[in-house]
Amino acid sequence: MNLNKIVQKIEESLDEMIQIRRHLHMNPELSFEEEKTPEYIANYLEAHGIEVRRNVGGRGVVGTIRGGKPGKTIAFRADFDALPIHETTDVPYKSTVPGVMHACGHDGHTASLLVFAKVMNEFREELEGNIVLIHQHAEEVNPGGALGMIQDGCLDGVDLVFGAHLQSLMPAGHVYSRDGYLQAAENTIRIAVTGKGTHGAEPHNGHDPILAAAHIMTALQSVVSRNTDPLKQLVISIGQFHSGSAGNIIPQTAEMEGTMRVFDEDLRRLGAQRIREIAEFTAKALGCSAEADVEFGYDAVKNHTEGVRLIEQAVASVYGSSVYREIDPVMPAEDFAYYLQHRPGAYFFVGAKVEDGRTAYPHHHEKFDFHEPALAMTARTFAGIFVEAQKQN
Repeated sequence: MNLNKIVQKIEESLDEMIQIRRHLHMNPELSFEEEKTPEYIANYLEAHGIEVRRNVGGRGVVGTIRGGKPGKTIAFRADFDALPIHETTDVPYKSTVPGVMHACGHDGHTASLLVFAKVMNEFREELEGNIVLIHQHAEEVNPGGALGMIQDGCLDGVDLVFGAHLQSLMPAGHVYSRDGYLQAAENTIRIAVTGKGTHGAEPHNGHDPILAAAHIMTALQSVVSRNTDPLKQLVISIGQFHSGSAGNIIPQTAEMEGTMRVFDEDLRRLGAQRIREIAEFTAKALGCSAEADVEFGYDAVKNHTEGVRLIEQAVASVYGSSVYREIDPVMPAEDFAYYLQHRPGAYFFVGAKVEDGRTAYPHHHEKFDFHEPALAMTARTFAGIFVEAQKQN
């Protein structure tokens, strides 16, 4: 199998990747509402002679390329859902759907995997092993699409699984990953405090839920500072706080919502327990009551050593060893975690910071965009991983 020929063919297909990405960017669909996007993906794969399963685990699409020679079966995953964000960029491929935008690069992930599939299928008689193409719906919204697709057999017969994410704030030209934990687990925190409303001039006649909620919010940081091993990471952030309707009235209720991010599962459970205890007893001490709900979201992404080594080897083969960068873990969550709980493999980032003088914006921002040549880098890295994996047969 000639990796150089495959890589060159992928590089020559960059314009096609950009066209696909821009088409998807202009026509985004929200999680669990995807209809036209999976149809587009399935039609593209079938048009290039690739075996397709539709409606996998709901709205997912799985393609299979069967190589002409025996070898491992390697799966590659791309997500394709968008976000409920109104785009304010000034680009010709701006979203045509008000209030919906590809603000996380999933349009790029899909474009990279589709063209990777087309190119690899052209070499299928030379391929040692098989390729499974996992096009996943609903990554952005818990419970996500990964679990449903796994339950519906997307990993059946798969030996290794890999995924990639374009990163708009990481310098282009590099591939980033690490052994072990790469992304955190996520829990959603919802706390409702109930007191007794009264006139603001007569606070002694009521029980102030705003005061209780404020003390709860402050006390939650003690979970990080006093319950967490300093060598482990835990983040608790409250992003919403709602209460009251007038400046001179102490209201009946106060509500807050936030997030907890953590890697260690034991610490994750301890953190959830302490959040409930702090909310309940702090409120009680101030004459109120509180109900705290801690909803467990995606688990942490934990890469396997074997998978990370293959990424490193692939990058060295395609670009040179200096292109790979080991990074620290990051706190955003990803349901790719579940694939790695069922099969060995790894997840990696591709630097995609814009380089044309524009300002680089983070993911989930209304002006999000990325460096489009990174699409080819993603596909070339997939190709390198497949070839390197077959060398170990």
